[in-house]
Amino acid sequence: MASQLRDAPIGLRCVISAGSKCFPRQRLNRNVWFKGATLLLTFMAYTCYHMNRKPISVFKNVINRNCSNLVPPPGQDIDPTDDTWCDWAPFDHTGSDALLGTLDSSFLFAYAVAMFVSGFVAERVNLRYFLSFGMILSGIASYFFGLARVLNIHDYSYFVIVQVFGGIVQTTGWPGVVTVVGNWFGKNKRGFIFGVWNSHTSLGNILGTSLASHYVEYDWGLSFIMPGLVMAICGLIIFLFLAPHPKTVGCGRPTHIQEANESTGSINAPRRVRSQVSPPSEADTVDTNSSSIDDPDLNEDDSPESSRLLQPDGTSLAGDRGQNAIGFWGALQIPGVIEFSMSLFFSKLVSYTFLYWLPKYIQSTTGLSPKGSADFSNLFDFGGIIGGILAGVLSDYTGMSATTCSGMFVLTVPVLFVYQAYGTENTGTNVILLMLVGLLVNGPYALITTAVSAELGTHPALPEGSRAMATVTAIIDGTGSIGAAVGPFIAGFVAPYGWNNVFYILMAANILALLFLCRIVVAENQRFLRTRRGTWTA
Repeated sequence: MASQLRDAPIGLRCVISAGSKCFPRQRLNRNVWFKGATLLLTFMAYTCYHMNRKPISVFKNVINRNCSNLVPPPGQDIDPTDDTWCDWAPFDHTGSDALLGTLDSSFLFAYAVAMFVSGFVAERVNLRYFLSFGMILSGIASYFFGLARVLNIHDYSYFVIVQVFGGIVQTTGWPGVVTVVGNWFGKNKRGFIFGVWNSHTSLGNILGTSLASHYVEYDWGLSFIMPGLVMAICGLIIFLFLAPHPKTVGCGRPTHIQEANESTGSINAPRRVRSQVSPPSEADTVDTNSSSIDDPDLNEDDSPESSRLLQPDGTSLAGDRGQNAIGFWGALQIPGVIEFSMSLFFSKLVSYTFLYWLPKYIQSTTGLSPKGSADFSNLFDFGGIIGGILAGVLSDYTGMSATTCSGMFVLTVPVLFVYQAYGTENTGTNVILLMLVGLLVNGPYALITTAVSAELGTHPALPEGSRAMATVTAIIDGTGSIGAAVGPFIAGFVAPYGWNNVFYILMAANILALLFLCRIVVAENQRFLRTRRGTWTA
């Protein structure tokens, strides 16, 4: 056990040691506890990633507005005829929407391009280092954006550079957390588990909006600095406590890796014959899945952590050490990767247009204050939480991920039309329709980026002894992120000519997302019908 725990992070080893001293006779199921801790830590991590993306959507409401109705701060000599005194240059003129759209896209294009590299790197490094350093750097990027308020910086290039840097370091998040969760959990109810777990995206948006809106009306710099500080602290927690793989803490191999090895005939695969003829003894079970807290190996292992940032022989540190990380072109050849990637391109275009422009749309159509419109936009994310869980449950129940996504795409188009036409009639209608839009928009997005990506990353078509979860996740999310960059960029230029035009573009994007899944939907339904015929025949 001592050698098995040598790769465990120092914080986790301290917790195990403290537990063994406080509860010397307690026997625990290590798999259950470590799985729970992994879900909690990765949930916290990606909540922070999205929390740091959200402040800019709140920031847009205060850096270009009509200042004539506002009371100047005491002690400031303000020209009474200047209705832009409260704005922030260079966003203090009528073309600010285009500048803000370009600012969004500078982050998202950098994110999209770097994502393809990030997945390649994540497959080959220790994911604890990868995530913790990425979170700390992302917190620094958010801090630098808020620093512009403190240092009175008005150079547009400064904001662009900070956004590009932020986009690059934020790519450490998604390949990292999906691969870590995929390492720990098998295929059983994966859609439901990922659906619940993926609520971190919406929760991060809600927390980011709430935290930013708390400061935005009197010091927008703190709207960026405070989320950045929280993220850096959480990055340190990840460094101290995250076990990126069961083998890091001496637990058994996850189910999906065993299944993949058995189906491909790997010589290293555990043999099912043994489990059928001679079930594992109680001692074997204790060795793999549980331990007594008074185990001396847990108490006396003072050796330093031996896990490395890089694996010198090219094998994967993200997954099993005996498995080789597959390349970019090899991952593209996995059936379904291209179709789901292109579908996510348009799905994420819609989702991120709401992410970056919804508070401004609500303010312009309802007359709410910047804080009120930001808080109201949280309803979209509350709906998104429900949508992600619902999509995961439907996918688990039917076994048809593409069909689940397509059904939601079909419903999204008329709901978007109704929301744009009647959403501002009264508050009750606005609340219901906005939550419904969030449910339908984020459901397919959540399913494709989590359960579908993890499934394709362990696809039976992979060469024997290969693993591609981080690479496939990066390809799918990277392609989607290009769409995420295009959506807000287009919205920034189209919004001045009418928000209805923005909604028409979003409806068209949903139709295109649906079309890219048609081949897989047909294949899924043909398989379903064959299965039903076999059941009826039997």
